Amino acid sequence: MKRVVLTLLFASFVSTCTSNQDNSNTTATSTVTPPPLQKLTLVGLPPQVLNQKSQRGEMENAKPVLKIISPAEGSTVDGSTVPVRLELSGDLKGYQPHKDPATGTGNHIHVILDDNPYEAYYDLSVPFELKNVMAGKHVLRVFASRPWHESYKNDGSFQMVRFEVRGGGDASKPTTTGAGQTMADNSQVGTASVVEVDPSKPLLTYSRPKGEYKAAEADPIMIDFWLTNAKLKGDGGEYRVRYIIDDDEPRIIDKWEPIWLSGWTNGKHTVRLELLGPDQYPLRNGSFNITTREITVAK
Repeated sequence: MKRVVLTLLFASFVSTCTSNQDNSNTTATSTVTPPPLQKLTLVGLPPQVLNQKSQRGEMENAKPVLKIISPAEGSTVDGSTVPVRLELSGDLKGYQPHKDPATGTGNHIHVILDDNPYEAYYDLSVPFELKNVMAGKHVLRVFASRPWHESYKNDGSFQMVRFEVRGGGDASKPTTTGAGQTMADNSQVGTASVVEVDPSKPLLTYSRPKGEYKAAEADPIMIDFWLTNAKLKGDGGEYRVRYIIDDDEPRIIDKWEPIWLSGWTNGKHTVRLELLGPDQYPLRNGSFNITTREITVAK
């Protein structure tokens, strides 16, 4: 009897193994390759930027000074269209906003409405308008930039005004420039009345990275910002800037200068910049000093 039972068990085992083996031979298998792990490292200036710097000569040492003529500080604008007029002066050493038709790049001014991504302004002789601006309080920030979007950091390059719009635009549509570039996605930001800032307190203005990065521009990528009323630890002050890429560990910037990061993977990424106070905690200034942007890398 034992021999019969053992024989049956063995037969069942062989049948099961054969069945499994047949399935493996006849069923197509697929393997999903996980996305590559992103490991960002700090690197030096990319060759194309080094080449541009060497060709610009004294312009790299320029000290452009900007003044916002309109809207004026504390002014009220009737209607949803806000004309922007800037005046450029200072020790320019040849610096002038201008877009090269061949390359699509050149010196320009970064124009920021509230805490939205900037729009580049290449020709100050051409009127710049903000259209469909929502009713409420707003902040306009501008600063001079190089062709690769690195800001000039001399006194006077950065300017900011606060203004109010009465009888604003349509919240279902974005705020744009006169040429149609998006300045604010009004469906996401809600009421503009929450925009507050104290110009006498430390202020971090996010500049780069922004938008989509392709081909050679996709690695390395620059982080740059403007700092007002605060000095970083590496420059003899008490403040620090913290940046977080996606869900990576936070990292610190202790000197006010751009950094370049290499090792980006294709796809969407978030970049978060925070100004840390002397106590090493994020330091708010009204609605500002903690900014997150989404960028896309397509090598």
